[in-house]
Amino acid sequence: MTMSRLKYVFVHGLSGWGSYDPINRRIPYWGMQGGDLTAYLREKGYDSYAASVSPIGSAWDRACELYAQIFGTITDYGVFHSMEMRHGRFGKDFSGEPLIPEMTDDTRLVLIGHSFGGATIRLFARLMADGSEKERKLCPGDSYSGLFSGNKAGMIHSIVTLASPHNGSTVYDLFEDEDFDPESVEAPVWSDVAVRMLSVGKKNHNPDGRSDSDFADHDMHMDNAAALNRKIGVLPDTYYFSYPLCCTEADEAGHQIPIQEITEPVYMKRSLQIGCYIGVTDAGIVADESWQANDGLVNTISAYAPATDPQRPFDPKHTEPGIWNIMPVIRGDHMSIHGGFLRREDIRPFFLKLVRRIEKLDARTERSGDL
Repeated sequence: MTMSRLKYVFVHGLSGWGSYDPINRRIPYWGMQGGDLTAYLREKGYDSYAASVSPIGSAWDRACELYAQIFGTITDYGVFHSMEMRHGRFGKDFSGEPLIPEMTDDTRLVLIGHSFGGATIRLFARLMADGSEKERKLCPGDSYSGLFSGNKAGMIHSIVTLASPHNGSTVYDLFEDEDFDPESVEAPVWSDVAVRMLSVGKKNHNPDGRSDSDFADHDMHMDNAAALNRKIGVLPDTYYFSYPLCCTEADEAGHQIPIQEITEPVYMKRSLQIGCYIGVTDAGIVADESWQANDGLVNTISAYAPATDPQRPFDPKHTEPGIWNIMPVIRGDHMSIHGGFLRREDIRPFFLKLVRRIEKLDARTERSGDL
């Protein structure tokens, strides 16, 4: 089957992995126990790839790594960013092993991000469009990464986010709220063991001395997510789709509790904490009862779309670029959308339908001559 001009790039979330990581050969992040989703889609004629970005890095660092992999270059985090965040400017060199073997002037990228992968691909798209003036000013000539030069917005066809904390997740803020005690939330004993698998809460993960603000958990606090959203926005010619997830229901007290049949043990305690939390951030963002429904890690309402971006419920008859198309909420926990953990989820029909929808949009764009 002849491949189209679209290249589907899948970007994992916090603590995830991709095709450059050895574990992916045994347990593919995209597909998990159900088998490699990207291999399946390639067999169906859809050119698909799984990126491997930092499992705990900031949206900026991950976007830089994504660029290096897609275009087969050395990872360049930028002079300004590296000095500000106190770490080395360069990372891994992908010159000999690009993520996408064949790129042409006609190539268009469909970026699909799970969880924090959503912030990664949104910032990547903004940098592809505008680059970074700060980085250009600090580098002589053209010695900076091509990502920082911008003028590549035309390569971004679509952005698809899955259970992404666009507006942050209260699971990070509630640990720093003096008026809320996370450990006072009653949860099954076995969930205390399972929850240690999640990278949430206080931890020392910067042995190289880099800034605490250069990590994913910083970007996922509500105030910091809002600041990031103001910098990113949407690209006028790019299609945007978001898929929120929810694994909770209201109890007699009005709190949201996880539905055991569709919630992995690893998410049970966090889901209970999110489901009863109400608070206000330092910047005045209110997390009220509408923020309590969740997928075990991300507030369902946060996964709709960045609050400051144009958005509307998905309408198959009127799908236009430059606006978030919010898809119906999927019943499942945070991991179910990329294959599940202990529960095997067959995600192939979902993604096959998704890529076919995007291919139809691209065919419509080509017919209109809007290339």
